[in-house]
Amino acid sequence: MSEIAAHLLAWYDQNARQLPWRSDISPYRTWVSEIMLQQTQVETVIPYFERFTRRFPDLASLAQASQAEVLQAWEGLGYYSRARNLHKCAQLLCAQYDCQLPADLDALQKLPGIGRYTAGAIASIAFGIPAPALDANIRRVLSRLLELRDPVGSPAGEKILWDAAGHFLSRERQGDHNQALMELGALVCKPKAPECPRCPLQSECLAYAHGSQSELPVRKPKPAVPHYTVTAAVIQRGDQVLIAQRPQGGLLGGLWEFPGGKLENTDPDLPACLRREIREELGAEISVGEALGMYKHAYTHFRITLHAFACALLPGQNAPESQTVRWVRPEELPAFAMGKVDRLIARRLQA
Repeated sequence: MSEIAAHLLAWYDQNARQLPWRSDISPYRTWVSEIMLQQTQVETVIPYFERFTRRFPDLASLAQASQAEVLQAWEGLGYYSRARNLHKCAQLLCAQYDCQLPADLDALQKLPGIGRYTAGAIASIAFGIPAPALDANIRRVLSRLLELRDPVGSPAGEKILWDAAGHFLSRERQGDHNQALMELGALVCKPKAPECPRCPLQSECLAYAHGSQSELPVRKPKPAVPHYTVTAAVIQRGDQVLIAQRPQGGLLGGLWEFPGGKLENTDPDLPACLRREIREELGAEISVGEALGMYKHAYTHFRITLHAFACALLPGQNAPESQTVRWVRPEELPAFAMGKVDRLIARRLQA
Protein backbone atom coordinates (compact mmCIF):
# COMPACT_ATOMS: atom_id res chain seq x y z
CA MET A 1 0.00 0.00 0.00
CA SER A 2 1.34 3.43 -0.93
CA GLU A 3 2.09 5.98 1.79
CA ILE A 4 -0.73 8.18 0.49
CA ALA A 5 -3.24 5.32 0.65
CA ALA A 6 -2.05 4.31 4.12
CA HIS A 7 -2.39 7.85 5.52
CA LEU A 8 -5.73 8.35 3.82
CA LEU A 9 -7.28 5.10 5.05
CA ALA A 10 -6.04 5.59 8.60
CA TRP A 11 -7.73 9.00 8.61
CA TYR A 12 -10.93 7.56 7.10
CA ASP A 13 -11.15 4.84 9.75
CA GLN A 14 -11.23 7.56 12.41
CA ASN A 15 -13.30 10.21 10.64
CA ALA A 16 -15.78 8.58 8.25
CA ARG A 17 -19.34 9.78 8.73
CA GLN A 18 -21.99 7.23 9.58
CA LEU A 19 -24.19 7.26 6.47
CA PRO A 20 -27.11 4.92 5.73
CA TRP A 21 -25.58 3.51 2.55
CA ARG A 22 -22.34 2.72 4.41
CA SER A 23 -23.95 0.97 7.36
CA ASP A 24 -25.70 -1.59 5.13
CA ILE A 25 -23.69 -1.96 1.93
CA SER A 26 -25.16 -3.72 -1.08
CA PRO A 27 -24.76 -3.16 -4.83
CA TYR A 28 -28.34 -1.82 -5.02
CA ARG A 29 -27.98 0.61 -2.11
CA THR A 30 -24.57 1.76 -3.35
CA TRP A 31 -26.00 2.41 -6.82
CA VAL A 32 -29.03 4.35 -5.53
CA SER A 33 -26.86 6.46 -3.22
CA GLU A 34 -24.32 7.27 -5.92
CA ILE A 35 -27.04 8.37 -8.34
CA MET A 36 -28.65 10.55 -5.67
CA LEU A 37 -25.31 12.07 -4.69
CA GLN A 38 -24.64 13.33 -8.21
CA GLN A 39 -24.69 17.16 -7.91
CA THR A 40 -26.44 16.90 -4.52
CA GLN A 41 -25.05 17.28 -1.01
CA VAL A 42 -24.95 14.38 1.44
CA GLU A 43 -27.18 16.11 4.03
CA THR A 44 -29.89 16.62 1.39
CA VAL A 45 -29.66 13.04 0.11
CA ILE A 46 -29.91 11.17 3.44
CA PRO A 47 -33.71 11.51 4.06
CA TYR A 48 -34.49 10.91 0.38
CA PHE A 49 -32.31 7.79 0.32
CA GLU A 50 -33.96 6.41 3.44
CA ARG A 51 -37.49 7.03 2.12
CA PHE A 52 -36.65 5.75 -1.37
CA THR A 53 -35.09 2.50 -0.16
CA ARG A 54 -37.97 1.87 2.24
CA ARG A 55 -40.41 2.25 -0.65
CA PHE A 56 -38.23 0.37 -3.15
CA PRO A 57 -36.02 -1.95 -1.04
CA ASP A 58 -34.52 -3.84 -3.99
CA LEU A 59 -34.12 -3.82 -7.74
CA ALA A 60 -37.23 -5.91 -8.35
CA SER A 61 -39.53 -3.51 -6.47
CA LEU A 62 -38.04 -0.53 -8.31
CA ALA A 63 -38.41 -2.22 -11.71
CA GLN A 64 -42.03 -3.16 -11.01
CA ALA A 65 -43.00 0.38 -9.98
CA SER A 66 -44.45 2.86 -12.44
CA GLN A 67 -42.43 5.87 -13.52
CA ALA A 68 -44.99 8.08 -11.77
CA GLU A 69 -44.33 6.30 -8.46
CA VAL A 70 -40.57 6.69 -8.87
CA LEU A 71 -40.83 10.38 -9.75
CA GLN A 72 -43.13 10.98 -6.79
CA ALA A 73 -40.61 9.33 -4.43
CA TRP A 74 -37.87 11.47 -5.98
CA GLU A 75 -39.81 14.75 -5.89
CA GLY A 76 -37.79 17.62 -4.44
CA LEU A 77 -34.38 16.06 -5.06
CA GLY A 78 -34.10 17.65 -8.51
CA TYR A 79 -32.25 16.56 -11.66
CA TYR A 80 -35.13 14.25 -12.50
CA SER A 81 -33.36 12.53 -15.39
CA ARG A 82 -31.53 10.64 -12.63
CA ALA A 83 -34.81 9.14 -11.42
CA ARG A 84 -35.96 8.25 -14.93
CA ASN A 85 -32.62 6.58 -15.68
CA LEU A 86 -32.69 4.75 -12.33
CA HIS A 87 -36.10 3.32 -13.18
CA LYS A 88 -35.12 2.45 -16.76
CA CYS A 89 -31.91 0.83 -15.52
CA ALA A 90 -33.78 -1.27 -12.94
CA GLN A 91 -36.13 -2.60 -15.63
CA LEU A 92 -33.19 -3.43 -17.89
CA LEU A 93 -31.31 -5.20 -15.07
CA CYS A 94 -34.32 -7.32 -14.21
CA ALA A 95 -34.79 -8.22 -17.86
CA GLN A 96 -31.14 -9.01 -18.63
CA TYR A 97 -29.25 -9.59 -15.35
CA ASP A 98 -31.77 -11.38 -13.10
CA CYS A 99 -32.36 -8.19 -11.08
CA GLN A 100 -28.67 -7.89 -10.18
CA LEU A 101 -26.08 -5.21 -10.90
CA PRO A 102 -23.20 -6.74 -12.89
CA ALA A 103 -19.86 -7.03 -11.07
CA ASP A 104 -18.09 -5.74 -14.17
CA LEU A 105 -16.82 -2.21 -14.79
CA ASP A 106 -17.47 -2.17 -18.55
CA ALA A 107 -20.97 -3.63 -18.16
CA LEU A 108 -21.82 -1.05 -15.50
CA GLN A 109 -20.78 1.84 -17.76
CA LYS A 110 -23.20 0.67 -20.45
CA LEU A 111 -26.23 0.99 -18.18
CA PRO A 112 -28.56 4.05 -18.33
CA GLY A 113 -27.41 6.89 -16.09
CA ILE A 114 -24.10 5.27 -15.11
CA GLY A 115 -20.98 7.03 -16.33
CA ARG A 116 -17.32 6.41 -15.65
CA TYR A 117 -17.34 7.87 -12.13
CA THR A 118 -20.50 6.08 -10.96
CA ALA A 119 -19.33 2.78 -12.45
CA GLY A 120 -16.00 3.10 -10.63
CA ALA A 121 -17.72 3.93 -7.34
CA ILE A 122 -20.15 0.99 -7.57
CA ALA A 123 -17.44 -1.43 -8.74
CA SER A 124 -15.02 -0.51 -5.96
CA ILE A 125 -17.47 -0.07 -3.07
CA ALA A 126 -19.93 -2.89 -3.79
CA PHE A 127 -17.71 -5.43 -5.53
CA GLY A 128 -14.13 -4.65 -4.43
CA ILE A 129 -12.99 -4.13 -8.02
CA PRO A 130 -9.83 -1.95 -8.27
CA ALA A 131 -11.54 0.85 -10.20
CA PRO A 132 -10.74 4.55 -9.66
CA ALA A 133 -13.52 7.10 -9.21
CA LEU A 134 -13.42 10.82 -9.85
CA ASP A 135 -16.13 13.12 -8.50
CA ALA A 136 -15.91 16.84 -7.69
CA ASN A 137 -14.46 16.20 -4.23
CA ILE A 138 -11.81 13.79 -5.51
CA ARG A 139 -10.89 16.14 -8.36
CA ARG A 140 -10.28 18.91 -5.85
CA VAL A 141 -8.16 16.72 -3.53
CA LEU A 142 -6.01 15.35 -6.34
CA SER A 143 -5.66 18.75 -8.05
CA ARG A 144 -4.15 20.16 -4.85
CA LEU A 145 -2.12 17.07 -4.08
CA LEU A 146 -0.48 17.27 -7.54
CA GLU A 147 -0.66 21.09 -7.76
CA LEU A 148 -2.36 20.60 -11.10
CA ARG A 149 -2.48 23.73 -13.25
CA ASP A 150 -4.55 22.24 -16.08
CA PRO A 151 -8.24 23.15 -15.65
CA VAL A 152 -10.45 20.41 -14.25
CA GLY A 153 -12.77 19.27 -16.99
CA SER A 154 -10.20 19.90 -19.72
CA PRO A 155 -8.97 16.82 -21.65
CA ALA A 156 -5.43 17.22 -20.30
CA GLY A 157 -6.60 17.80 -16.73
CA GLU A 158 -9.01 14.86 -16.79
CA LYS A 159 -6.37 12.45 -18.09
CA ILE A 160 -3.92 13.46 -15.36
CA LEU A 161 -6.57 13.14 -12.64
CA TRP A 162 -7.88 9.75 -13.79
CA ASP A 163 -4.33 8.43 -14.07
CA ALA A 164 -3.54 9.72 -10.58
CA ALA A 165 -6.74 8.24 -9.12
CA GLY A 166 -5.76 4.84 -10.50
CA HIS A 167 -2.10 5.17 -9.46
CA PHE A 168 -2.84 6.02 -5.81
CA LEU A 169 -5.71 3.53 -5.43
CA SER A 170 -5.32 0.99 -2.63
CA ARG A 171 -5.43 -2.57 -3.96
CA GLU A 172 -6.59 -3.94 -0.61
CA ARG A 173 -9.43 -1.50 0.24
CA GLN A 174 -10.53 -0.06 -3.07
CA GLY A 175 -14.00 1.03 -2.02
CA ASP A 176 -12.85 2.56 1.26
CA HIS A 177 -10.06 4.40 -0.59
CA ASN A 178 -12.48 6.04 -3.04
CA GLN A 179 -14.90 6.93 -0.25
CA ALA A 180 -12.01 8.30 1.84
CA LEU A 181 -11.03 10.69 -0.96
CA MET A 182 -14.65 11.83 -1.29
CA GLU A 183 -14.86 12.29 2.50
CA LEU A 184 -11.59 14.20 2.63
CA GLY A 185 -12.86 16.60 -0.03
CA ALA A 186 -16.16 17.07 1.78
CA LEU A 187 -14.82 17.54 5.32
CA VAL A 188 -11.27 18.91 5.03
CA CYS A 189 -10.11 19.76 1.51
CA LYS A 190 -13.04 22.12 0.99
CA PRO A 191 -13.53 24.40 -2.03
CA LYS A 192 -12.91 27.50 0.09
CA ALA A 193 -10.63 27.72 3.14
CA PRO A 194 -9.30 24.15 3.09
CA GLU A 195 -8.44 22.94 6.60
CA CYS A 196 -4.89 21.86 5.77
CA PRO A 197 -3.70 21.37 9.39
CA ARG A 198 -6.28 18.55 9.71
CA CYS A 199 -5.33 16.86 6.42
CA PRO A 200 -3.71 13.40 6.53
CA LEU A 201 -2.04 14.11 3.16
CA GLN A 202 -0.51 17.43 4.18
CA SER A 203 3.08 16.15 3.95
CA GLU A 204 2.46 14.83 0.39
CA CYS A 205 0.50 17.83 -0.90
CA LEU A 206 2.40 20.00 -3.38
CA ALA A 207 -0.17 22.80 -3.19
CA TYR A 208 0.24 23.01 0.59
CA ALA A 209 4.03 22.98 0.26
CA HIS A 210 3.89 25.95 -2.14
CA GLY A 211 0.97 27.76 -0.49
CA SER A 212 -1.23 27.49 -3.59
CA GLN A 213 -4.10 25.41 -2.18
CA SER A 214 -6.60 28.29 -2.32
CA GLU A 215 -5.83 28.81 -6.03
CA LEU A 216 -6.72 25.24 -6.94
CA PRO A 217 -8.38 23.53 -8.66
CA VAL A 218 -8.15 25.66 -11.80
CA ARG A 219 -11.53 25.91 -13.51
CA LYS A 220 -12.52 26.88 -17.01
CA PRO A 221 -14.43 30.20 -17.13
CA LYS A 222 -18.17 29.69 -16.80
CA PRO A 223 -20.47 31.20 -19.41
CA ALA A 224 -23.09 33.70 -18.27
CA VAL A 225 -26.22 32.05 -16.89
CA PRO A 226 -29.27 33.02 -18.98
CA HIS A 227 -32.50 34.16 -17.32
CA TYR A 228 -36.00 33.50 -18.69
CA THR A 229 -39.39 34.90 -17.79
CA VAL A 230 -42.00 32.14 -17.70
CA THR A 231 -45.78 32.07 -17.24
CA ALA A 232 -48.10 29.42 -15.81
CA ALA A 233 -51.88 29.16 -16.12
CA VAL A 234 -53.91 27.93 -13.16
CA ILE A 235 -57.01 27.06 -15.19
CA GLN A 236 -59.97 26.30 -12.98
CA ARG A 237 -63.31 24.70 -13.80
CA GLY A 238 -65.65 24.46 -10.85
CA ASP A 239 -63.72 22.72 -8.07
CA GLN A 240 -61.08 21.34 -10.46
CA VAL A 241 -57.80 22.65 -11.89
CA LEU A 242 -55.99 21.65 -15.09
CA ILE A 243 -52.54 20.07 -15.00
CA ALA A 244 -50.43 18.71 -17.85
CA GLN A 245 -47.56 16.22 -17.95
CA ARG A 246 -44.25 17.41 -19.37
CA PRO A 247 -42.74 15.47 -22.33
CA GLN A 248 -40.61 12.53 -21.23
CA GLY A 249 -37.40 13.54 -22.97
CA GLY A 250 -36.97 17.13 -21.81
CA LEU A 251 -36.42 19.14 -18.65
CA LEU A 252 -38.49 17.76 -15.73
CA GLY A 253 -39.67 15.03 -18.10
CA GLY A 254 -42.67 13.08 -16.85
CA LEU A 255 -43.52 15.59 -14.10
CA TRP A 256 -46.84 17.42 -13.92
CA GLU A 257 -47.21 21.20 -14.19
CA PHE A 258 -49.60 24.05 -14.57
CA PRO A 259 -49.36 24.67 -18.33
CA GLY A 260 -47.63 27.72 -19.75
CA GLY A 261 -44.29 28.69 -21.18
CA LYS A 262 -41.55 31.20 -21.85
CA LEU A 263 -42.10 34.85 -22.67
CA GLU A 264 -41.06 35.57 -26.27
CA ASN A 265 -39.99 38.87 -27.83
CA THR A 266 -43.21 38.85 -29.87
CA ASP A 267 -45.40 38.71 -26.75
CA PRO A 268 -46.61 42.22 -25.75
CA ASP A 269 -47.11 41.21 -22.12
CA LEU A 270 -47.39 38.23 -19.74
CA PRO A 271 -51.12 37.55 -20.29
CA ALA A 272 -50.56 37.53 -24.06
CA CYS A 273 -47.70 35.07 -23.59
CA LEU A 274 -49.94 32.82 -21.53
CA ARG A 275 -52.81 32.93 -24.02
CA ARG A 276 -50.42 32.03 -26.84
CA GLU A 277 -48.84 29.16 -24.89
CA ILE A 278 -52.20 27.62 -23.96
CA ARG A 279 -53.39 27.96 -27.54
CA GLU A 280 -50.25 26.16 -28.78
CA GLU A 281 -50.16 23.57 -26.02
CA LEU A 282 -53.82 22.72 -25.50
CA GLY A 283 -55.57 24.19 -28.55
CA ALA A 284 -57.80 26.26 -26.28
CA GLU A 285 -58.52 29.94 -25.65
CA ILE A 286 -58.41 31.32 -22.12
CA SER A 287 -59.05 34.49 -20.17
CA VAL A 288 -56.24 35.56 -17.87
CA GLY A 289 -57.22 36.87 -14.46
CA GLU A 290 -55.42 37.89 -11.29
CA ALA A 291 -51.75 37.20 -10.62
CA LEU A 292 -51.26 34.34 -8.14
CA GLY A 293 -47.58 34.79 -7.41
CA MET A 294 -44.07 35.19 -8.74
CA TYR A 295 -41.52 32.40 -8.25
CA LYS A 296 -37.77 32.38 -8.85
CA HIS A 297 -35.80 29.19 -9.44
CA ALA A 298 -32.32 28.24 -10.66
CA TYR A 299 -31.68 25.17 -12.80
CA THR A 300 -28.27 23.84 -13.80
CA HIS A 301 -27.72 26.08 -16.82
CA PHE A 302 -30.34 28.83 -16.51
CA ARG A 303 -32.60 30.72 -14.11
CA ILE A 304 -36.31 31.54 -14.35
CA THR A 305 -38.84 33.94 -12.90
CA LEU A 306 -42.28 32.34 -13.20
CA HIS A 307 -45.51 34.34 -13.04
CA ALA A 308 -48.64 32.34 -12.23
CA PHE A 309 -52.14 33.61 -13.13
CA ALA A 310 -55.66 32.49 -12.38
CA CYS A 311 -57.25 31.58 -15.70
CA ALA A 312 -60.45 30.17 -17.18
CA LEU A 313 -61.44 28.62 -20.47
CA LEU A 314 -63.49 30.93 -22.67
CA PRO A 315 -67.11 29.89 -23.33
CA GLY A 316 -67.26 27.04 -25.80
CA GLN A 317 -63.62 26.09 -25.26
CA ASN A 318 -62.54 22.71 -23.94
CA ALA A 319 -59.37 20.97 -22.80
CA PRO A 320 -60.29 17.28 -22.91
CA GLU A 321 -58.60 14.88 -20.51
CA SER A 322 -55.96 12.48 -21.78
CA GLN A 323 -52.98 10.59 -20.37
CA THR A 324 -51.06 13.87 -20.25
CA VAL A 325 -53.84 16.37 -19.45
CA ARG A 326 -55.93 16.00 -16.30
CA TRP A 327 -58.64 17.90 -14.43
CA VAL A 328 -58.10 17.28 -10.71
CA ARG A 329 -59.25 18.70 -7.40
CA PRO A 330 -56.61 20.62 -5.43
CA GLU A 331 -56.58 17.97 -2.70
CA GLU A 332 -55.56 15.39 -5.33
CA LEU A 333 -52.44 17.33 -6.42
CA PRO A 334 -50.04 15.63 -3.95
CA ALA A 335 -50.50 12.39 -5.92
CA PHE A 336 -48.88 13.97 -9.01
CA ALA A 337 -45.10 14.44 -9.02
CA MET A 338 -44.16 18.07 -9.71
CA GLY A 339 -41.11 20.28 -9.90
CA LYS A 340 -40.38 22.71 -7.09
CA VAL A 341 -42.18 25.79 -8.48
CA ASP A 342 -45.32 23.93 -9.55
CA ARG A 343 -45.48 22.27 -6.14
CA LEU A 344 -45.40 25.70 -4.50
CA ILE A 345 -48.35 26.78 -6.67
CA ALA A 346 -50.17 23.54 -5.83
CA ARG A 347 -49.73 24.13 -2.12
CA ARG A 348 -51.18 27.62 -2.47
CA LEU A 349 -54.28 26.11 -4.07
CA GLN A 350 -54.58 23.59 -1.23
CA ALA A 351 -54.25 26.20 1.51
